[in-house]
Amino acid sequence: MDSCTTPRRDKDRRSRDRHRTRAAPQWIAICAISLCCHPPLRAQDQQQPGQVSNQLTTVQGVVRAGGQPLPRALVRINGDAASGVLTDGDGRFEMPDVPEGPLDFTVTKPGFLDQAEAVADSIAWNAHGYGHNVVVAPGMGDVVFTMEPVNSIRGQIQLSTGELAEDIVVTLLKRTIQDGRAVWQMVTNTRTNSEGVYRFGELADGIYAVYSTPAMDSDAVTNLVENGSANRVARQGDPSVFFPDARDLASAARIQLSGGQQAQANIALTLEPFQPVVANVTMPGGRGRDENVSVQVLDAQRHQLPYTAQYDAATHTVQTMLPDGTYSLLATRLSNLLRIATARNDSSFILTPMDSHSIAGEVSFAVAGRPVSNIRLPMARSGASPVQISVTHDPNNAPQQQQGEPHVFVTLSQTGGWMSDGMVSSYAEGSLPGPLESSGVPPGSYWVHTSIAPNTICEASFTAGGASMAREPLVLGVAGSTTQLMLSLRDDCARLTLSLPGSMGMTAGMERFFTIYVVPDFDSTVDVTPVTLRPSTGGRITLQGLTPGNYHVYTFDRPVALEYRSPAVLANLPGQALNLAPNAETDLTVEVPQQ
Repeated sequence: MDSCTTPRRDKDRRSRDRHRTRAAPQWIAICAISLCCHPPLRAQDQQQPGQVSNQLTTVQGVVRAGGQPLPRALVRINGDAASGVLTDGDGRFEMPDVPEGPLDFTVTKPGFLDQAEAVADSIAWNAHGYGHNVVVAPGMGDVVFTMEPVNSIRGQIQLSTGELAEDIVVTLLKRTIQDGRAVWQMVTNTRTNSEGVYRFGELADGIYAVYSTPAMDSDAVTNLVENGSANRVARQGDPSVFFPDARDLASAARIQLSGGQQAQANIALTLEPFQPVVANVTMPGGRGRDENVSVQVLDAQRHQLPYTAQYDAATHTVQTMLPDGTYSLLATRLSNLLRIATARNDSSFILTPMDSHSIAGEVSFAVAGRPVSNIRLPMARSGASPVQISVTHDPNNAPQQQQGEPHVFVTLSQTGGWMSDGMVSSYAEGSLPGPLESSGVPPGSYWVHTSIAPNTICEASFTAGGASMAREPLVLGVAGSTTQLMLSLRDDCARLTLSLPGSMGMTAGMERFFTIYVVPDFDSTVDVTPVTLRPSTGGRITLQGLTPGNYHVYTFDRPVALEYRSPAVLANLPGQALNLAPNAETDLTVEVPQQ
């Protein structure tokens, strides 16, 4: 069976997992599950949604994996460690003295994940953190929990020199869904043992990629070289390689895992020359304070690479060692002072420099069998790219009393670069009528995310030079945006109340949950956050601040990280068409999947 956490567990999960800051969602994200159906509660047993009774009863059931009983799995009530019981040799358990009413049960066993947890592909999911909402009542039948064995990736690094590849760092990436788009996230890294073997275990189902980080012939030698001596520095190393034999993620093999698979991913490394690269840095207005310069090495497509580049404040140079190829160096001067801005309604934060204008520079070059020196890397102060705002006011709307002025947050998430996918920067914020002054963000390509509070204001469009920011990334150069950024708002927002079918009352046993996405058919930079409906909490929720227009409502009976910004994905899904008129208050009974 699929499983789900309670709202309290989801709140904890968000605080643990969403270390990458985002703009404020319009509604709270809670996962959902698909569960078996049980006879309805008797009238004397029924309670109010969420209520736990003082009456005690016994809960019994079974834990299975792959259709077989799973012995020694730990079943307990979330928050009550003393309630834990282990399944016997037949996978069965019995838990006495359990309060009647909805309770959150968790099941854990080393080497296994909850079935719903195992197939989750969103960065919001947390390993070993799923729970099952069970409505406890006298005389209820067996509760059935289903788990799946974890997956693993094992490989060996082989060196062209014949030596043992000991202590080589290997990194694991996973394809995930973030804010409706597929991205690659770094999961973890490990080191090879004395035989050159590495292993990644406890992996959920999903698509993965593996790469080795660069390994130099002598780690004791520094990258920094004396001015004018680059031609006399000779080093060799093993370049970064994706499994099986690729220099970039686009050419890497996708490793798809499910159902306890153990994949083999061997990587062969060939020792080759690494050439010194020295770039002379010039700061705007003279040298100034330039000790906090951060440098990234990018490939020809501007994807970040795992090569180290250092800034030497004494010589005002950027230095690195690279194998043959085409690269760019992106340098950014960091601010020592940061301010903390609350940008979400779940108390997470965004850190932004006190100096709103960053200093950055970029230079492209090729390495072809010889050192690269005397290239110039001019740094410049980023230009201001204010976001212009227009608000369309509905003359039929009476002015509303509200706490504080309407506030707009605009954040950016990097596109295309696998090492930085998912990282979010605060870009612009402010009160209406604007404009919003932009913060310093390094040059690059970004997706735009908009959040508006309170929910009496909604987005009409967000464009850059006429191009929709919902479909096209925002490209920032050292001077900022070269096109005008325009955010159009309106105050005739709609409300939508979603409800489960009236026949779905609260029943004893495992409770069905439904993940619901309300996806606009039109362009929007406002992120869609899934909501969950379940009978024990009333089976009803109201969404506010929705832009009038056509929508599709997608309902799932399991946790789903929906790639809702992909038309190809949505084209294959059944959904309820819906039109929200200006200022409308619309009710919709969702169509739940059949069991």
